[in-house]
Amino acid sequence: MLNDGTNKTIPSKWVSEKNLTATKGLLLNPSQEIYSHLDEQSRQLVKKTIAFFETKGKQKLKEDDHERVWYEDFLEFSKKEKLFATFLTPEKYGDQGARWDTNRNCAINEILGFYGLSYWYTWQVTILGLGPIWMGSNEEIKKQTAELLKNGEIFAFGLSEKEHGADIYASDMNLEPQPDGSFLATGSKYYIGNANKAAFVSTFGKFTDSGDYVFFVAESQHEQYELVKNVINSQNYVAEYHLEKYPVTDQEILARGRDAWDMALNTVNVGKFNLGWASIGISTHAFHEALNHAAGRHLFDHYVTDFVHVRQLFIDAYVRLAAMKLFAMRAVDYMRSANPKDRRYLLFTPMVKMKVTTQGEEVINALWDVIAAKGFEKDMYFEMAARDIRALPKLEGTVHVNMALIIKFMANYFFKPGKYSETPRMTQPANDDFLFEQGATKGLGKTRFHDYRKIYKSVNLPNVNIFKKQIRLLKLFLVVGKPKKEQIKDFDFLLNLGELFTLVVYGQLILENAKIIDIDDNLIDQIFHVMIRDFSKFALQLYSKGSDTLLQKQICQRMIKRPHDDKEQFDHIWETYVYPMKGQYQMND
Repeated sequence: MLNDGTNKTIPSKWVSEKNLTATKGLLLNPSQEIYSHLDEQSRQLVKKTIAFFETKGKQKLKEDDHERVWYEDFLEFSKKEKLFATFLTPEKYGDQGARWDTNRNCAINEILGFYGLSYWYTWQVTILGLGPIWMGSNEEIKKQTAELLKNGEIFAFGLSEKEHGADIYASDMNLEPQPDGSFLATGSKYYIGNANKAAFVSTFGKFTDSGDYVFFVAESQHEQYELVKNVINSQNYVAEYHLEKYPVTDQEILARGRDAWDMALNTVNVGKFNLGWASIGISTHAFHEALNHAAGRHLFDHYVTDFVHVRQLFIDAYVRLAAMKLFAMRAVDYMRSANPKDRRYLLFTPMVKMKVTTQGEEVINALWDVIAAKGFEKDMYFEMAARDIRALPKLEGTVHVNMALIIKFMANYFFKPGKYSETPRMTQPANDDFLFEQGATKGLGKTRFHDYRKIYKSVNLPNVNIFKKQIRLLKLFLVVGKPKKEQIKDFDFLLNLGELFTLVVYGQLILENAKIIDIDDNLIDQIFHVMIRDFSKFALQLYSKGSDTLLQKQICQRMIKRPHDDKEQFDHIWETYVYPMKGQYQMND
């Protein structure tokens, strides 16, 4: 038996001192995190970012949020410390220490989400705006961009339009050729973050003569650039902007034709990954605050955290949050190890965007059920979290759009595995060159994946074993209960089927990461307790579809499983991981 420091014993059946240490440091605590996985320069910049927010304090943070104050103070901090310049300039174009390193970028993603989505958002849309620039072949613009970043400038990504949304086939931004070889751009873009102050707005359009796609940079302060309005009620400036005969020369063009099209999609591939990390940051801060409140509140002669249903809600929130981070961390490894022959990240990045962000909503829902009306109070961080967590599944493509992409990989994932060497943890300080050299976006259906069965077979835990049975039934459904043509056209049917598939991939990467960093098996088994319940929920929804055949209904019924309950394990999670977080972090007022 082990002792956790609270004079309570912990069952030792699945526990070692090593994996207790690994698991306890999984969720962010800004007052304790030392970022040992980062190099010294990066570590200091990350810590300075935390110090900026803690010095600002929660009271001022909330005041700025309520009054919709443009975050000039944060941008001044970034300029002074060269935060964006260091983290978002590829090694080739920046000063010493500058590189595009997804591993360390995720540390900033998480921190900015932790303190407020608006601060993360200006970073995120700068990343999107930089994507076409770093992916393009316009070297002069790249050099200018590097200098602008050093000067503290931000960037924007002009892709979506008011009437067409993300349907870039239908772009109405037109470039009309002029006799001198230049062009005049006319058209509008909508829902474009940072478009009020961006040094360059990477803008997508079409040539009127050829119909070919084009990416070019526009300057937000140019006289032919009209900032129409901020379309949201927020600290952020999410703009509608209009170009009227805006002059464009070859010097402003980033790419043409198919290259411009691929650039648009590849930029989103890089950028949408960040949304999951913002969700992790928001959910973690909300968890600290909710636990602090509940553990200190005395009702009906008990502390709120003494009630079993409250413990269940906190444990569910904790294990969902732990799973979010384990999956997203492992997805980083596949992004950083990607190459033209290994594009597995194309499944994992939309999952970080879609699955992790929707799980963030589940975490907030569970916490809100505990703290109830307290979650509406204006002085609580939670009030921001409950609002902002809803945005993330709806940005950079809705859940439906990302699910449509994910489903394309399902057949090869289950039935045509490829062979790959083991992908290690990728925390080394290095520039992620391939992210800006992804090339053509065709042929996604040809992507192969390593055999998921290998990691599942290596784990023998009660709830993981039940989940493996659910996986086998899902494969049976796909083989003998193969969806009919009309079912494939029913997106609600595909959405539920895709949710089941997504859970399999989610569990795979969680298990892989748990093995790499030696996570406590108790926590892993409790994560799968939640996943079995989620799998059963989506199986029931699929069962309830009116178009199901009798065979499909029978298989769906068999997919609905009850997880293995273990009170000893439940108490262990509460006493070892959840309750000890009480009072460990509270933002400075």
